[in-house]
Amino acid sequence: MIKYIVNHLVKIISHMILKIDSRELDKIPPKGPLLGTANHINFLDVPVILSHLYPRPMTVLAKKETWDNPIIGFLFNIWDGIPIDREIADFSAFRKSKQVLKEGKILAFSPEGTRTGIKGLIQAKPGVAMLAIQCNVPIQPVAYYGHEHFWAEIKRLKRAKMTFRVGQRFRINLNGQLKNKEMLQHIADAIMLEIAKLMPEEYHGFYANKTSPGSQFIEYLE
Repeated sequence: MIKYIVNHLVKIISHMILKIDSRELDKIPPKGPLLGTANHINFLDVPVILSHLYPRPMTVLAKKETWDNPIIGFLFNIWDGIPIDREIADFSAFRKSKQVLKEGKILAFSPEGTRTGIKGLIQAKPGVAMLAIQCNVPIQPVAYYGHEHFWAEIKRLKRAKMTFRVGQRFRINLNGQLKNKEMLQHIADAIMLEIAKLMPEEYHGFYANKTSPGSQFIEYLE
């Protein structure tokens, strides 16, 4: 009941402070394990997407420092958030992530590993590739943009527009090749390029006019 109330309130509030185009979220399958990969602009990303996909079973990987704030930590507990230590190879977070997927939930995370606060994408962390390979479930690229102007617009008593775009699901298939650090970064970049495809060119940032050798390992499912 508390999860329903929190998500309902967050959804109402988000529409009061943003103009949200969430129509493409209907492309996300209603059940089954899924890795949701998305860019990360600011504090609005997670509450908006979780509340709009509810009651689809879903959780999110979030930096462990998120729980330093009692209010934000409370919300992420409601959302079954998984804390991750970004300074190490956090095997505990990986184990919990695999369990979430075994339960048929969406596990959402950002390959960038941090909020950017800006229009442009930054380079993905290689850990996203390791997670994708080990979990071996479909990956759903999602992009959102426009709300980087949130604070400037709210000061003018206006609502920034937050647009969601959902891409084609895929898996990572190594085709028998042995993974190494360089390959993991290439695959992480390829995953990020799938997100970049969904965004206007001015948002591509690090990935503007780039390709990645890791794209050879992407196997589209549709």
